[in-house]
Order: sequence, then structure tokens, then C-alpha cells
Amino acid sequence: MNKTTHTTLYRDKENAKFMGVCAGIADYTGVNALWVRLGFFLSLGLTGGMTLPIYLLMGLLLNKKPAHLYQDKREQQYWQGVRQNPRRTVREVRARFRDVDRRLASVEHYYVSSNPRLAEEIERLR
Repeated sequence: MNKTTHTTLYRDKENAKFMGVCAGIADYTGVNALWVRLGFFLSLGLTGGMTLPIYLLMGLLLNKKPAHLYQDKREQQYWQGVRQNPRRTVREVRARFRDVDRRLASVEHYYVSSNPRLAEEIERLR
């Protein structure tokens, strides 16, 4: 049984031109597939065709991208960012949680300062 993960390189047959390897690399990195394909053809010329066996091997070994890997475009961009720079993503998530915590504290302060009975109840629960 294959486990679907968002941090795995897949062949993208939906956007494929040949085997879906370049489209899969493009999806994995967040780079436009056109640039990945141009890079592949450039590497074919520079290496004398040595990248072709690697491409074919990847085409045979990589799993096909699951149809519903992402729910929407924002989720796709999020996971591409995670794959590009996991540490930056962790910092961004922490910053979002700090912002939510700050806003909740502000709401709590507003309601508690205008309602002493609620303030006493919150203190009792702590």
C-alpha cells in the first residue's frame, strides 16, 4: 500500500508531454514546467545525451502523482514552499500562530475588562 505524501517527487501524468518527469519536477519545485523542460533539453546537449537514461529511469521508478494531492492552489503553493525551504515554512507557521495568539489575547482582554464576573471565572479556571 502506497502512502501519499506531499513531500515526495511524483511523475505528473496530468501535465505530461512524454512520461511526466519534467512536469513532476516542476510540480515538486514550483518552477514552471517549460523551464524544467528547457533545462532538460539543454542538459541533453551539454552532456551528450547522458541525461536521457536518467530521465527514462526516473520515468519508470517514480510513482504517478495522486489525482487529489492538493485541495487547491494555495495548498499546492504551501507544499512547494515546504519542499523548497522547510525552515522558512516553520518560521512562517510559528509567526501565524503568534499572531493568532496575540489577537485572541486582545479579544480576551476586551471582554474581560468590560465584564468583571467573566474575569473572575477565567481566573478560577486557570
